[in-house]
Amino acid sequence: MKVLLSGTAGGSGWPEPRCRCASCAGLPAGHRRPFELIVDGAIRFPFTRLPDGYALHAGGHGLTGPDGSALLCLPPGSPAPGVKPHPDGPARYDMVLIDLLDRPERLGELRRAGLADDATLVVAIGLDHRVRSEEELARRLKLWGAHAVSDGTELEPPPSGRARTSGTHAASTRVSSPERAQGQVGRALLLGGSRSGKSAEAELRLAAEPYVTYVATGPGGEGDAEWAARVRAHQVRRPAHWGTVETSDLAGTIRRATTPLLIDGLGTWLAAVFDDHGAWEGDRAPVTARCDELVAAWRQTPGRIVAVSDEVGMGVVPMTASGRAFRDALGRLNERLAAESEYVALVVAGRLLEL
Repeated sequence: MKVLLSGTAGGSGWPEPRCRCASCAGLPAGHRRPFELIVDGAIRFPFTRLPDGYALHAGGHGLTGPDGSALLCLPPGSPAPGVKPHPDGPARYDMVLIDLLDRPERLGELRRAGLADDATLVVAIGLDHRVRSEEELARRLKLWGAHAVSDGTELEPPPSGRARTSGTHAASTRVSSPERAQGQVGRALLLGGSRSGKSAEAELRLAAEPYVTYVATGPGGEGDAEWAARVRAHQVRRPAHWGTVETSDLAGTIRRATTPLLIDGLGTWLAAVFDDHGAWEGDRAPVTARCDELVAAWRQTPGRIVAVSDEVGMGVVPMTASGRAFRDALGRLNERLAAESEYVALVVAGRLLEL
């Protein structure tokens, strides 16, 4: 099966005509043409009438060719993928063309269902000004184990399951699990101020994973309507297939983890530790011990963790001794975890500054 992507953008192209947004303004006209897919030189998407030897499935979004190769196409506006293999479809797809700018967790759902794996070529389509630049697009796709290719690229999944591209604009020669792993660091620490976008960035980093455990360290909002609204906003934003654990035992959670963890956040965890030990006005040695335990678990974990923490070094000096003690403890904890992390970044106004 040979798959020609004549266009890779959304319905109006990227940049969109007459759009003055920063994303569109930075690109020449016709940079990416509207999405167009042609299979084996004759079969156009949306798939309707097919020659002999081809099979249609997944509500018209899936196609199996005479060579047994299976393609799934989910352009902008298409329904969410199923959570299990279709009875009339393949057990897994060799190639997935998917709009990832809307809901990247759809790729995680496919992987969770076994419909895509590390040998599946995942190509992002429907590219448009929902992302601010080609550079930001490439950064996100690397995290998600996906690729963007130029208009005019021809894709062909070989029998081995590894995909190759051809044509004058080919952007990738093969996809395999080591390439996907390049975007997956073991421990990532994201620092930022209030409403900086650090939580959204943390969720984005793990969006396409099949299994994620969200570790909520703060209170649920009982008796505090404003805080409860914040908690609900986080819950709605997270992929539905993620698990959630509410705990202040971070060290134990890290040691027992069997899936990637997203810890949000270290500031609320430390505040809970101060509460647990009456350390706001009393002995703070137990707080130091709990931080030591967390750092040790973080250092030894073999799994993936993305943790969010408050950057406390840019504000005013707290007026109270307890406030200064908390600031100092969180600052030291951030510094120690950063020293044990493969990736650290400061998030400011939704933008990343890698440290």
